Amino acid sequence: MSDTLPYCHAVATAGSERLDACLGGGDIPLVFSPGPHVLILGGTGEGAALARALDGRARVTSSLAGRTRRPAALAGVVRTGGFGGAAGLARYLREQHIDRLVDATHPFAARISANAREAAERAGVPRLAVERPMWRRQPGDRWICVADAAAAATALAGLPDAVFLTLGPGDLDAFTGLGGRRFVLRRIDPGPSPLPDATVVLARGPFDLSAERDLFNDYGIGTLVTRASGGAATEAKILAARECDMPVVMIRRPPPEPGPRVSSVEEAVAWALSGALSSAGSGSS
Repeated sequence: MSDTLPYCHAVATAGSERLDACLGGGDIPLVFSPGPHVLILGGTGEGAALARALDGRARVTSSLAGRTRRPAALAGVVRTGGFGGAAGLARYLREQHIDRLVDATHPFAARISANAREAAERAGVPRLAVERPMWRRQPGDRWICVADAAAAATALAGLPDAVFLTLGPGDLDAFTGLGGRRFVLRRIDPGPSPLPDATVVLARGPFDLSAERDLFNDYGIGTLVTRASGGAATEAKILAARECDMPVVMIRRPPPEPGPRVSSVEEAVAWALSGALSSAGSGSS
């Protein structure tokens, strides 16, 4: 597939690309852009920023897992839903003539990242991971670092209520047996929870320090439980906990997949357009 072929912006869903409008069957305008076809595995602020930066310079397709009911608008083509594991993603890469694959998923999306690495190897498509910068422990931090959600639940023994859980839905089951604790959850979408008595706060980040201070005060937060996600968008809760001398139970990140990775959107843009990394942005393991 030629890098100079035109393409159109459209919204796609898994199993239905809805690109018939590009053939004159709909009212979605054609947008002519040269450059490689870049697939972004997103659902993060970094993925959205990368799509915006590449829009008009490359053919951009962003893939979302579909866990959020109303995701924020993204530049380029958007598809929602799984691929069917590494084999399905490899098939998609070949069939859609993907030139570059960028893994800009959440640092804890370990299974997706593993599938991305395997699929890229199968399809022979260059892959890059965008690795969100870690939070750094500072004087005054009271971090209790643990391996997983089950260990985090165990670590709560003796720590004060209310417990602010800023975790993925799949991690909450570990806390169901802790009767008598007061939990506060923050979610983007409403929905059932394995902690039916928890207080649920509906909000979409990024969150600033003033808002996190208010939340801590309003709900009487005594302990924060979070994942070591890193990045600026949700760091304010770490800063607020430091100010309050609050214990923070921190779930460690899973190790990254081997292969090239960068820590900034700017480096990812340069790679997506050229296929090459500078010596400063060629970290791998």
